[in-house]
Amino acid sequence: MLRRPLTSILSTPSPSTRCGFPHASTVRHYAAQLPPRLVIKEDEIEESFLKGSGPGGQKINKTSSAVQLKHLPTGMVVKSQATRSRSQNRSIARRLLADKLEEAEKGPESRTALKDEIKRKKKASKSKKARRKHRTQEDNEDDEKAGRQHEGALTNKRLTTDRLF
Repeated sequence: MLRRPLTSILSTPSPSTRCGFPHASTVRHYAAQLPPRLVIKEDEIEESFLKGSGPGGQKINKTSSAVQLKHLPTGMVVKSQATRSRSQNRSIARRLLADKLEEAEKGPESRTALKDEIKRKKKASKSKKARRKHRTQEDNEDDEKAGRQHEGALTNKRLTTDRLF
């Protein structure tokens, strides 16, 4: 998979451009691209199939569809019983093991850490937007309330001045 640098994206016209400038979502997509998933050699993995447990009934309990992978160099073990299909569980277990190994190897630079950081930023942005929205609504309500109080004060003042004459 070839990655183009951000500068080439900015200079290349595309359907998402307007007047030579790319749409903001296009730049954000390329700038925040995740690194490729770690590839594990097959000879470093010990694979075993286990009988499942938990909800799912007789089908889960009788068949050996759960997959357990052990990474021989590190000794890390991952078990997957997400589906009733052995082949799907194998691919899920391999993905989990790759993520776990990458997390141990790279730490905050790993793929899962970057995904978590993106989620955290989106959540913070969303809550900030909600706070801003509610703050403006409260300000509008306060302005309306202050306006009503001001009108009430003017009415009372008129009543008192009318009595004087």
